[in-house]
Amino acid sequence: MNTVVERELEMNLVLSPELAIPVPARLTYRTDDPYAVHITFHIGSEEPVHWTFARELLVEGVFRACGDGDVRVWPTRQAGRGIVVMGLSSPEGDALLEASASAVSAWLERTLRVVPPGTESGELDVDDALTRLFARTPGHDLWPRGPWSGEEPAEGGA
Repeated sequence: MNTVVERELEMNLVLSPELAIPVPARLTYRTDDPYAVHITFHIGSEEPVHWTFARELLVEGVFRACGDGDVRVWPTRQAGRGIVVMGLSSPEGDALLEASASAVSAWLERTLRVVPPGTESGELDVDDALTRLFARTPGHDLWPRGPWSGEEPAEGGA
């Protein structure tokens, strides 16, 4: 059975050191994807923006700076409050988002109770995934045949 742990929260999109705008976000953790966290941002565009990255990165980022490349996470304090900062980079641009450390930590604790660290692989049904991957489909025999298939060409044919 798949379990989903979600949390709606407001994050701040940092536009400059003096300006941040609130952005509604949803944190999602699914036991059928036990190594990942999913964040959906509702930024006023037609479609929400989705990011997926390692749960371990977010867990570590609550305590110390981590990550490189597309996703970086680090803790900081602002006006006496704990904040988790996420730096996200994509070909479309970069974003710096801030969230309440207590809200993110409480949600992460719920995910860690559902699937404790180190037990993620037990949530994966590898056999079922392989069975579906290699299952014969109705069009399976419709693939073109050629020399790579190990079959000899017909007499007189090329």
